[in-house]
Amino acid sequence: MFSGLFQPLHLIIILVIVIIIFGAGKLPEIGEGLAKGIKSFKRGWRT
Repeated sequence: MFSGLFQPLHLIIILVIVIIIFGAGKLPEIGEGLAKGIKSFKRGWRT
């Protein structure tokens, strides 16, 4: 079912590495920035 790069264990390992590098306090800011970037990309793609 889960074949390829994005297996659940891989995602957990990536999340742990991100927490180690940026710290747990920065994660909401990073998520918010990613969400804004995706929204602006979608907005630009439609027009």
